[in-house]
Amino acid sequence: MKTVLMIAYHFPPLAGSSGIQRTLRFVQHLPALGWRPIVLTADPRAYERTSPDLLDDVPAATVVRRAFALDTARHLNIQGRYMGWMARPDRWISWRFDAVRQGMQLVKEFKPDAIWSTYPIATAHVIGQQLHKKTGLPWVADFRDPMAQDGYPADPDTWRSYQRIEQEAVEDASRSVFTTPGAAQMYRERYPQAASRITVLENGYDEESFANAVAAPASPLAGDQPVVLLHSGIVYPSERDPTQLFAALQRLRAAGDLQPAQLRIRFRASAHDDLLAGLASQYGVQDFIELCPSVPYREALAEMLSVDALLVMQASNCNAQIPAKIYEYLRAGRPILGLTDPLGDTAGVLRGAGLDAMARIDSVDEIAALLPRFVAAVRAQAVRQPDPAAVRNASRQGRSKAFADLLAEVVGSH
Repeated sequence: MKTVLMIAYHFPPLAGSSGIQRTLRFVQHLPALGWRPIVLTADPRAYERTSPDLLDDVPAATVVRRAFALDTARHLNIQGRYMGWMARPDRWISWRFDAVRQGMQLVKEFKPDAIWSTYPIATAHVIGQQLHKKTGLPWVADFRDPMAQDGYPADPDTWRSYQRIEQEAVEDASRSVFTTPGAAQMYRERYPQAASRITVLENGYDEESFANAVAAPASPLAGDQPVVLLHSGIVYPSERDPTQLFAALQRLRAAGDLQPAQLRIRFRASAHDDLLAGLASQYGVQDFIELCPSVPYREALAEMLSVDALLVMQASNCNAQIPAKIYEYLRAGRPILGLTDPLGDTAGVLRGAGLDAMARIDSVDEIAALLPRFVAAVRAQAVRQPDPAAVRNASRQGRSKAFADLLAEVVGSH
């Protein structure tokens, strides 16, 4: 059995991020595919929120080392302020020092065949590159999504640090991995000299987690029940801006085309409830909206399985990104409403699963035209369901097989 050293900030008991699932499910499935994962992550003190609900999903035999790390914003501020360089490229830069030290110990102790580091915490790639340079081991840089983008990060110094880290990673890593075709193509064009070493490994869903999610079976709606449309997860103010959705609800209500008795949009664990409440009040659509707190992971899956329909939002400024939650939506087998750019990768996933209930997230007209038809079709049980073949292809087990093949290729060519 070969060994891979996996550097990941997002790992249990961190709570509130779907990004945990990628590393966690690879750790679960890799041993059956001939790879032993060794995990180098951050001390839980660095996490803003923790929850024990996924700790039992980490196989008991897995070696997990937690390096000393602080959150600059919480641990190193003086009267609520801190110097910008102390959080560049991110607030967890302090993680790198003990992580490199412990990483070298893990290399000496377990003699891994490859190193893997995963964004969206850029410090993970800083650690991965340092360990790669010190050991000469092949390195896979898992970007997931693009790093330095137009206008992101907003701070120019942080943007430059992102750009430097991504450039060095793409140049030094044996493979650079992205979760969407659009992101991979963007980076092939940005770094043509490394184009042959840039590849796609999408996110997915975990079948075992769904098997253990206890859900009330979805049942036909009674005449006096509203359709419950669930958005599960973070509502980013720019990337998933719901303003035009709320404006469309206002228009539909005023025209008598849709009423709160017919539709309830539930935002679960949005992380921006104040924004949503403010928009609902501004447009006078509070009766359409439910704001609900986060719940343990399997409870969130159970909710997806039991609601009437699911909502995915992704703006055109994220056309090269796909919300990880969309694969769980597909597995849940409920109708999906997509508010996204038809030219983006998110729309591509929906179309690939045979789904066509989509409108641009920034178009009040398109949303207002789609919503009443979608609600009526859900009530009549006349909405297309995700294609079973597309659902099977999105399993984490299949993604892990692709990852194991990638690691074997990297090690074999090193």
